[in-house]
Amino acid sequence: QVQLVENGGGLVQPGGSLRLSCVASGSFVALNTMAWYRQAPGKERELVASIGSDGSTNYADSMRGRFTISRDNAKNSVYLQMNSLKSEDTAVYYCNADLIAYYSRSTLELWGQGTLVTVSS
Repeated sequence: QVQLVENGGGLVQPGGSLRLSCVASGSFVALNTMAWYRQAPGKERELVASIGSDGSTNYADSMRGRFTISRDNAKNSVYLQMNSLKSEDTAVYYCNADLIAYYSRSTLELWGQGTLVTVSS
């Protein structure tokens, strides 16, 4: 069984920082694009940032310049450094990964359980 486990969420004041991590484990051949999404109560899930296997990155406009996505292929991990946090950043943040399953060799898209980030004074 392949799974993604996020960590690092919590309560932070406006202007503060948090670093989220996500680790993939299980039977897979390779991790391709990895990404972070977020979903606030009553709103649709939206892309925060993504990073390809080659290290290329993509950011949503509202996060560009404040958030940084990175990955460590040796550890099958992806990270999201969040700086200058605003109240509107409050949401559940989800890790996402495209991967190739070990047994079927088919491409799969997986989601983590999510980690809550609350930005409030």
